[in-house]
Amino acid sequence: MSPDTNQNASAATVPFAWPPGYRAAAAFTFDVDAESAILAGAPEAARRLSVMTHQAYGPRTGVPRLLRILDRQGIRATFFIPGYTAERWPVVVRSIRDAGHEIAHHGYLHEPVSELPPEEEERLLLRGLEALDRVAGVRPVGWRAPMWEASGASPGILARHGFRYDSSLMDADHPYRVAAGPEPGAPSIIELPVHWGLDDWEQYIYLPGLSGSGLIESPTKVLELWTLELDALVTEGGLFVLTNHPFASGRPSRAAALERLMDHARSIDGLWIATAGEIAAHAETLPLTPVFHDRPALP
Repeated sequence: MSPDTNQNASAATVPFAWPPGYRAAAAFTFDVDAESAILAGAPEAARRLSVMTHQAYGPRTGVPRLLRILDRQGIRATFFIPGYTAERWPVVVRSIRDAGHEIAHHGYLHEPVSELPPEEEERLLLRGLEALDRVAGVRPVGWRAPMWEASGASPGILARHGFRYDSSLMDADHPYRVAAGPEPGAPSIIELPVHWGLDDWEQYIYLPGLSGSGLIESPTKVLELWTLELDALVTEGGLFVLTNHPFASGRPSRAAALERLMDHARSIDGLWIATAGEIAAHAETLPLTPVFHDRPALP
């Protein structure tokens, strides 16, 4: 392990200072993938009407239900939206905007970029930006890699195009600054870490031949899982980033469990519930040492 990597590991774990009066933070985020999450890897599934309607449940039914819950709870959320979803479901995307929630970038057709050439990754980023601007008149400051598969080039590309944060990496319990390169002064952005245990896809999704093990969990079990992690992160002074998909957690019993989790979060003294953009803006005010993620050397 190189000295730079050792230095970066310690930089990522220094104590994090939340705004006065807060000891931890939580962001409720939603990936409005709709059909794009399937079409990116299996375009032939466009012929499978049941599969496509499973995905369309998100914008058609799930999003309106989730917006009602967020309104009752008085919570502003962050919705990560692929450009293709914006083009296919423009009225739904504008309803999210009009409800006062943050819209962030989530690729164009939900394409994982980790294996793409940087120029192709950049092209897709710009295509998604153009779609969100044309449909909803928004210019996102945040990005989440589809499938959480960012590339080594992602931080630099995002910084070059004015993005202020990413929410795709998994190596910390609080926000930190991620650098595009190892050199001093390299462009950097804020990272809001995520984890598969705080994603509803692994809990709820089953699509024959496409995704899932066939085990669909009870919302009661999922609520327990997420509540335990929320409480532990509050104790650690960390950041709880929950990722839900409207075609999964927008279904009635799951949405009801999610609202119970929001009730619990709102009852926690000193927990700041905010959008991803608000949390990133706070992190930008702190003297965070940039972390560069070098590629591990193979033995």
